[in-house]
Amino acid sequence: MSEHKPRVLVTREVFDETLDYLRAHCEVIDNQKDLPYAPDALAAALAACDGLMCALTDRVDAALLARAPRLKAVANIAVGYNNIDVPACTARGVMATNTPGVLDDSTADLAWALMLGTARRITEVERRIRAGEWTGWRLKQWLGVDVHHATLGIVGMGRIGQAIARRALGFEMKVLYHNRKRIAPELERKCNAAYVSLDELLTQSDFVVLQVPYSPETHHLIGAAQLKQMKRSAILINSTRGGVVDDAALVAALKQGTIRGAGLDVYENEPKLNPEFLGLDNVVLAPHIGSSTEATRKAMAMLAARNLVAALKGEVPPNLV
Repeated sequence: MSEHKPRVLVTREVFDETLDYLRAHCEVIDNQKDLPYAPDALAAALAACDGLMCALTDRVDAALLARAPRLKAVANIAVGYNNIDVPACTARGVMATNTPGVLDDSTADLAWALMLGTARRITEVERRIRAGEWTGWRLKQWLGVDVHHATLGIVGMGRIGQAIARRALGFEMKVLYHNRKRIAPELERKCNAAYVSLDELLTQSDFVVLQVPYSPETHHLIGAAQLKQMKRSAILINSTRGGVVDDAALVAALKQGTIRGAGLDVYENEPKLNPEFLGLDNVVLAPHIGSSTEATRKAMAMLAARNLVAALKGEVPPNLV
């Protein structure tokens, strides 16, 4: 291996074509066994590396950076980057990148899968069938709620939020949205969406879909008070980041019938989700698979690799945070 090639660490298993691309430009330390690095092990492995390709499970903070004197770039295989201390990277001259755009449609699809699955109680009724509890058709058996013609409220109207809204056109839904900033009028028309306050969205929506990034400002954006504002017949969908919802408050709301149900792809302290979710029938649970299609995950990994190689060549990477 050429001495002039930069050395990079890839912290989790990736696709063969991703490694092939990286190896054409870098000396690569891979982790195809996919054994997560503990913080000290990550620091030790990174000490002699110029670049890092990491996942949301890897914390990149000032303490880690202090032990990685050669590090020039961090490429996150995700659109979110709350696992990376960006100010600390900036202070040390380390470029940080993410993978926006390539996962928008797949993540929007997953939000819809959670909406439909929760509305029609799909995971609950499948469990009952597997348990032998289905004895025949009955008129009032396992009644769900309609998605078509309902009111959809989207909190966070970035690219993914807009993709979710566009899909609502086919269901002839009324779409409300709340965002830090109102989007352009032409985008509102394309999404058939009306801008409202968060309070108005919560009180009027039949389905509330969260699509905001996690930050100190959005921590527990939805807690007990907000859940009480929602209709008792409403369904909450969290397909963005754990911590945006107060999971303990959501468990209580689901138990008490404050809202009808919830569909979740993300959790506080994942993968150690609140165990009380497991005993509830009115919640659909998925294991953070919003972007998990073969095509999308391959595109994410390749975009991260291109970001990393560009940064190590001294170029401005396509997706510099």
